[in-house]
Amino acid sequence: MRPILTSLALLAAPPALAEPPQVVTDIAPVHSLVSMVMGELGTPILLLDAAQDPHHVTLRPSQARALTDAAAVVWIGPALTPWLEKPVGTLSDSATIVTLMDAPGTKLIAAEDHDHAEDGHEDDHHDGTDPHAWLDPHNAALWLIAITATLQALDPENSETYAVNARTGSAAIDQVEADIAARLAAYRDARFVVAHDAFAYFAGRFGLDLGNAISASDAAPPSAARMAELHDALEGVTCGFREPQQNPAALDALLAGTEIPQAILDPLGTALAPGPELYPDLLRAMADNIVACAMK
Repeated sequence: MRPILTSLALLAAPPALAEPPQVVTDIAPVHSLVSMVMGELGTPILLLDAAQDPHHVTLRPSQARALTDAAAVVWIGPALTPWLEKPVGTLSDSATIVTLMDAPGTKLIAAEDHDHAEDGHEDDHHDGTDPHAWLDPHNAALWLIAITATLQALDPENSETYAVNARTGSAAIDQVEADIAARLAAYRDARFVVAHDAFAYFAGRFGLDLGNAISASDAAPPSAARMAELHDALEGVTCGFREPQQNPAALDALLAGTEIPQAILDPLGTALAPGPELYPDLLRAMADNIVACAMK
């Protein structure tokens, strides 16, 4: 697999294409970032519906064809979608592969720093790294640079348009980050519990305590010991959160008999329309749900 392309100086620009390149993305937040850069020039292909669990997918024939026809594939990396590693690897000679977690400067969090994997269960952290890195808006803004460089190399005639679009997208991300930071500042001392250990990047960026996770993976049920540990630490917990794709049984059991409210935190933007607005709207929705639940 080719290394991620981060600088025009490292790219050999091919002849200009008649139309913008076909770009395939893995998840809706990445699709949103690519959509920001492409703007009105084209629309990337979203490989996974936001309602799908990205950790466990079998490619349909239509998805495999989209990959085969791609000029570029932009994905988080195998830490999030290990099943996609082999198909993407076969494209290394025919498509530009942009592995966002490999982008220089990306802030990464080691899974062992905050997970609670149980003996006998593999978590969803393919290489020991928490894959939910898009939930740090600094990473997302950085990735716009890598996406822009790739599109400029594949479509040099529209190079300036991609650059302008990326600057606009970066400004939008900066603004939503500032808005969220102001809203969540009052909840830095609040304690929360989450069903799935997916929010360390968001919590780290905005100074929240979202590290009390029932499970490191939605595929690994929590042990009785883990549930007992969390139950003993419920005093002072403000709210419990789960993701819309998850079975609420474990969180329901943990919070049974308490007055701790529950809410949804959706790291994939399941209820949002794909496109350039999805990423900032996803971050806003998470902040909105944290504030609303904390105020109950």
